[in-house]
Amino acid sequence: MEKRMQTIKELFVRPFPQNLLIRKPVWGALLFLMVLFVFVVAYRPLQVHETALLSFKLTVLAYCVLIATAELLVASAIAQTNGFSPKGNWTVSSELLAVALLLLGIGISTYFAGFVMEPASSRWNWPTFFDSFSRAVLVGLVPVLLPSLFNIRYAFAQETFQSYELRDQANDSQETLIQIESKAKKEHLEFYPHEFLFAESQGNYVVFHLIKPDGPVAVSIRNSISDIETQLASIPHFMRTHRAFIVNLKQITSRTGNALGYRLSLANCTHIVPVSRQNARQFEQAML
Repeated sequence: MEKRMQTIKELFVRPFPQNLLIRKPVWGALLFLMVLFVFVVAYRPLQVHETALLSFKLTVLAYCVLIATAELLVASAIAQTNGFSPKGNWTVSSELLAVALLLLGIGISTYFAGFVMEPASSRWNWPTFFDSFSRAVLVGLVPVLLPSLFNIRYAFAQETFQSYELRDQANDSQETLIQIESKAKKEHLEFYPHEFLFAESQGNYVVFHLIKPDGPVAVSIRNSISDIETQLASIPHFMRTHRAFIVNLKQITSRTGNALGYRLSLANCTHIVPVSRQNARQFEQAML
């Protein structure tokens, strides 16, 4: 029994691709709207009927737009909090929580959408709420679960471990000094390539993790990670592995992960740097 419970716990914390509705809320909402509209018109599961002003299809479209707007708001809120998970750590439990919250938002929004389309006096009661909510959730399962079902194979991908020998790095006399400036050009940072471990985006700042003769240091510069990537583009072994991280490939000692992405360990550093699923193949090629 204990072994079975442990297996279930391990499944919930497995890495999992983020649902498309969360990863790209606007595009996800448009896809959700199209699938929902086609499904409702074809099967009429919500018992939608035409109103005095709109035809059946326009009534369905109006309902779907209202519901898709609510779905977009919920998905955007989940994306902002990353499913209440640590940065770069979307898991099976995160996906399940996101699906549950999306369906909750769809069910509630469908009920209140009816107030826009029908007389309010006939809807303000618990039986109508539960009937509308349950039907909406059943319909919403189709567009909400499709991205998750498509990615479910990743939940069972085996993790691999790869260690690396530290690559030779030139000394100070052979390297060009890197100069980083903030957007306002009020902050300035200088370091040699071999001193750079990784950079991480934190809000409006980018934190540089460097290894100096007296030990590791962290320096914040007010800038975007994309602008910093441009400033570091001349160094071939500096790679953006994640939307929030740039890493020195020569400082990597090991990687752990699978097709969903990797977690990198660096020399002289206790931090773990993620490699996103989109950048995993490029990273593998760069480390050959």
